[in-house]
Amino acid sequence: MEYTFTKENFQAEVLDSEQPVLVDMFATWCGPCRMMGPVVEELAKEYEGSVKVGKLDIDENSDIAGQYGVMSVPTFLVFKNGQVAAKVVGAVPKEELKEAVDKAR
Repeated sequence: MEYTFTKENFQAEVLDSEQPVLVDMFATWCGPCRMMGPVVEELAKEYEGSVKVGKLDIDENSDIAGQYGVMSVPTFLVFKNGQVAAKVVGAVPKEELKEAVDKAR
């Protein structure tokens, strides 16, 4: 299952999560973000039950994007215990994202 993170649920769903969380910081106008969409969906299925996977629209949640220094999209942040455990910027191979997530588990 893929989550949609917003400023309303970010604290509860990401920062207070007992599981590691992969947050795909994206924008609807971003081509590389659209390219990464299917990869993020695959990871959501693969990690179901052990890692939360979801998207955060930086245009609708610019305060959160700014708080974590997101300068370009897509940016993938892996949170563990409310802290950023890994950061991957750009359209990258699925294996690179998996590596970042696995290190945080």
